[in-house]
Amino acid sequence: MTDAAGVAVDQAAGVDPALAAFVYLEARLADDARYWVPRHPDADPDAEVSYIYDNRRRIASRIAQLRTGARHAQTPPSTMRRLIANLEVLEHDDDTVTIGSNFALFEHRYTTTTWAGRYVHRIRTSGETLRLVEKTVHLVNAEAALPTMAFLI
Repeated sequence: MTDAAGVAVDQAAGVDPALAAFVYLEARLADDARYWVPRHPDADPDAEVSYIYDNRRRIASRIAQLRTGARHAQTPPSTMRRLIANLEVLEHDDDTVTIGSNFALFEHRYTTTTWAGRYVHRIRTSGETLRLVEKTVHLVNAEAALPTMAFLI
């Protein structure tokens, strides 16, 4: 099944097509969104070091740096392709829904690196449009030494 934009939508776990399309596209971020890549699944971002723990302002700063072309860790820029699958609703209430999914990201820049893990998106469903509240990325190899992550995974 595809949505109006032609994005493939996974309904195997009963995920609403609009929510699935949002996870696939991640086009809209809330002003209070948090982007987190912990070192292990049970991490506490207030007490332990994370690979990334950004608020909306820092996310905007990262994107602006990447767009300048002067981000040396991304010169030349990586070519990437991402696969997202197995979407499932983990929690929901009147205002938000939390969706888990598995991903594989293939990055090529001189060599090919495969990033894999689980995304957890918390999405605000109240209001006129869906808004991202939080995205957490659990890498399968998070406790290993990682190559530079100079892009938003």
